[in-house]
Amino acid sequence: MSPRVRLLTWLTAALLAVAVAGLVYVLVVYPREPGPGRGRAVVVAIELDTSARELAEQLEAEGVVHDAWLFSLYLRLLGAHHTLRTDQRIALADDLPPAEVARRVARGLGPRSINVTIPEGFTRFDVAERLEHFGLVRADAFLSATVDPTVLRQFDIPGGSAEGYLFPDTYTLRDDRTPTQMIGRMVRSYRRRTAPLERRYGARLAELRRDLGFGMHEVLTLASVVEREAAVHDERPIIAGVFLNRLRSTTFLPRQRLQADPTVSYGCRAEPERAPSCAGFRGRITRAMLQDPANRYNSYRHPGIPPTPICNPGIAAIEAVLAPTQHDYLYFVARGGRRHHFSATLERHNEAVDDYLRSNE
Repeated sequence: MSPRVRLLTWLTAALLAVAVAGLVYVLVVYPREPGPGRGRAVVVAIELDTSARELAEQLEAEGVVHDAWLFSLYLRLLGAHHTLRTDQRIALADDLPPAEVARRVARGLGPRSINVTIPEGFTRFDVAERLEHFGLVRADAFLSATVDPTVLRQFDIPGGSAEGYLFPDTYTLRDDRTPTQMIGRMVRSYRRRTAPLERRYGARLAELRRDLGFGMHEVLTLASVVEREAAVHDERPIIAGVFLNRLRSTTFLPRQRLQADPTVSYGCRAEPERAPSCAGFRGRITRAMLQDPANRYNSYRHPGIPPTPICNPGIAAIEAVLAPTQHDYLYFVARGGRRHHFSATLERHNEAVDDYLRSNE
């Protein structure tokens, strides 16, 4: 073999080795590398007829992929450039590896199952945001389904919203499921977990129905307020007892007012357009909000329980309403350490408030 032939053979082998190494990198190593960010949620709107190159450039601009050219090449090698989910909004995150980004932006790469934990006290807004963060569903689509009359009738949910029925639990969810299917999964979990409580506390439910007109939906609604007020487990039955005392008392004024701040903030989030005081609400409750009767959820101005649950309570909060601590407390105020001071009279309550204010000066 002449030197020239040997050189050409060597160069060909070297080029082939480089090509194979490059192919291995693009198809094996690159897809597993983490994205450029730290977990920031990104919703990307993919326009109709967007090409793989254009999408890759869009994803690079959004901080989802490191290099548009490399990601575009990866899509083409997968054959995914022919099956892009155009004319859709796709939930992504800036720390996802390229393989996961490709799976979300293209069809035909298979459904994915993800474990998602819904903590006690999450609202439907929180649930929607968490599901979108994991790429399971668009938050706006999920929220629309939670107030869709057809969906509510399908799962026999009263009150105009699925709030309260999205039971806190850890779910294994597939990303090819619809918002309605995900809601159904959570509602079934709620019914399965609360059925034993209904049997165990049947006599108590009958008493609540007789005294306050409560069924399980009303119990769930009050439990949602307890869930948002209680910061420690052992105070849930005590706080539930306070609210039930307020609803029954002839001396607590104004009568039958829960006077719970979380109801006010929920109304500002769920129906901001109804109450002028909710304009620009960012989580901090103002005096104007407490005084605004236009907020249907304002339990300082409206008697009884809110129109719907204000979060999705766990079993402990629901059981607290069915089996509250028996006491004569009508008031409570924070006293540090995430706990509360409870009082039976307004005079003693005011003293506790003064003590709390002095301790925080």
